[in-house]
Formats: sequence, C-alpha cells, structure tokens
Amino acid sequence: MLLLVLALLSLVGPLATDMYLPAFPRMTEEFGAGAPALQLTLTSMVAGLAVGQLVLGPLSDRYGRRLPLLAGAALACATSALCALAPSLPALTGLRFLQGLSVAAGVVISRAVVSDVADGAAAARMFGILMALTGIGPIVAPPAGALISELYGWRGVYVALAVLAAVSFLGVLLAVPESLPRPRRQAGGVAGSMRSARRMLSDRGYLGYTLAFTFAFGALFCYISASQFVLQNVLGLSVGEASLVFGGGAVIVTLSASANAVLVARVSAERLLAAGLTGLMVSTAAQAVITVAGGLSLPVALTAVLCFSVSLGLVFANATALAIGRVPYAAGAGSAVLGTLQHALAAVVAPLVGLGGDHDAVAMAVGMALMSALALAALGLARSRRPDLVAA
Repeated sequence: MLLLVLALLSLVGPLATDMYLPAFPRMTEEFGAGAPALQLTLTSMVAGLAVGQLVLGPLSDRYGRRLPLLAGAALACATSALCALAPSLPALTGLRFLQGLSVAAGVVISRAVVSDVADGAAAARMFGILMALTGIGPIVAPPAGALISELYGWRGVYVALAVLAAVSFLGVLLAVPESLPRPRRQAGGVAGSMRSARRMLSDRGYLGYTLAFTFAFGALFCYISASQFVLQNVLGLSVGEASLVFGGGAVIVTLSASANAVLVARVSAERLLAAGLTGLMVSTAAQAVITVAGGLSLPVALTAVLCFSVSLGLVFANATALAIGRVPYAAGAGSAVLGTLQHALAAVVAPLVGLGGDHDAVAMAVGMALMSALALAALGLARSRRPDLVAA
C-alpha cells in the first residue's frame, strides 16, 4: 500500500507533463501561438518542479516527510483546478509553474521515503517497483489526454489532474506514516543544509550517478517535448496513433524497470546502469545519424523508441538508488539535488528542441544523442570516486 500511494504521488507530475501533449497542435490554433510559445508551458512546469524539489527535499529532512506530502497534494489540487480556468497562454504558463512547485513534493519526498525504509539492493528493487508503478502514467496519459481533450477540450485534462491530486491527498492521509523519526532529522537550518549540500557535491559517486540520471532524463525530455510534432507532422500519424506510440514506449520502460527489479538481485546495480546508458548512446546516436541524413521513417522511429525505452528502464531506478544510497544522512536533500538538476535541464531542453520547429525531427534526434553521450560520460565520473569518500 505504501508503494502504491508513493507511486500515485509520483504520478501526478508525469501526468501533468504528458496528458496535455496530444492537444499541443490544437492548442497552438486556439491561442494563436507557435510551438516554442506553447512549449514554454512545459518549461514553466518543469522549472517549478526543479525549484520545488530544491526547497521541499531539505525541508523534509528537517521536519519529516508526511506534512510536506500533505501540503503538496492539497496545493496540487488547487493549482490544477486554476489551470483549467486559465484565460490566456501567459496565465497558463504562470499557473503551470505553481503546479510544478506543488507536485514537486510527491516527486522528491517519495524517493526519500524509499531511502528511509530500505538501502542497497533492496532500495534498488523498491525504486524499480516504484518506477514500474509510476510507468503506468506515461502509458495512460497520452490516450487518456487525447480522449479527454476530444470530449471536453484541453481544460478537461486539468480537471482530471485536480481530482487525481485530491485522491493522492487522501492516500497520504490514510496510508503513509512518518518514515523519518525525530532523532534522524537534520538540524541547523540553512547552515546545516549547506553543509550537507557541500558534503554531497564533494562525493564523486553521488555527483556522477546524479548527472547520469539527469542527462538520461534530458534525452527523454527531448523526446517528450517534440515527439508529438514529429510523429504527427513529420511521420504523418494521427493524434490517436501518435499517442499509442508514445504510450507504447512507456509500456516498454515499465516492463524494463520491472525486469530490473528482478535482475538487481543477481547483477549489480552499477552494471545494469552501465548497460542501460550504453543502450541509450547506441540507439540515439544511430537515430541521429539516420535523421540528419534524411532517412527517418516510421520503422526507424519505432525501432529507436523500442531500444531507447528498454535502456531507460535500466537507467532510472539504478541511478536513483546508487545516488541516494551515497547520501543516507540527507536523503531528502540528495533526492532534491537529483530532481532539481533533472528538471532544470528539462526546462532548458524543451525550448531549445522547439527551435527546430514543428515540422522537423533533427533537433530532437541530435538533442537525444547529445544528452545520452553526456549521461554515459557521467558514469565515468562516478567510477572515478575516491575510495575514502564513503557515505555513512
């Protein structure tokens, strides 16, 4: 039950990101804006997620996990309802930032709760299970968002998100106990948080695993922010077909994460992470070369999505477990730095990919390959950590 509620809390953020993507082309017509302007609503939310995690993670180390989770879920419900009433694109962009701030609590503190109750291979398994459960979101988000927007318009998507946030509030109230007892909480206010941050960032293992996770997410966000335009405008798929391809990739990520939860008992998390990052690099580099050469086709795109998705399932759970496992003394802050870097990069990536326009796939393909190369390079930093720097 705990994992189910944590997964639900973690789901609200991805759903808020993905559910309205199928309506992007129609929203550009309604607001009379181009793809880059609309993608700023995506950038705004991930910026809110980044800031929210940076604040709420350390606060949860100091005051416990339960209260920030309840406050975040309540605010997510309110801001989602306000997004449904947004009168203009600038208003929606601002409200999306507030929505990101509120849903950040579920994203960052859920990881800290797992770290509170498990470590080592057990934590990697729990993160794998949590990711598999959370993976339901990207699977159902595009078709659900397409259906809701067809029936009720894009505003109906935000009404659905408000309802989901209300359910998550009840879940925390009924099923999530306080996992951080008072003796283990951080003291010292801002100064104490700064000391923990300096200690974390001086650990090459933590920094390397965190950057590997961050750049892998950057590759995913290149795909998220541009895939609907590429699938619909470049490859000629309908809204429903494009949503099925997007959801199919999420199914594969979920299955891969589920397999990882089993494999991590037999193969080290670091080896599985290395395999996943190598797969990302090979699949995205091949796709970029083919796309730049003008040979992108539906079979090539589907093959790339398959290989990319399998690799992601091996990367996220293991990178998270390895990173936060290095800093058990400040799991909330460790989760916050990881999440902040993740979403800060995503906030930069989305508009840059959007500069390629809504009828071109080159920017997406090159961006994915670049992010994947940086993720693989970050693993080298983690492996170069000094043996005397251990988290204790």
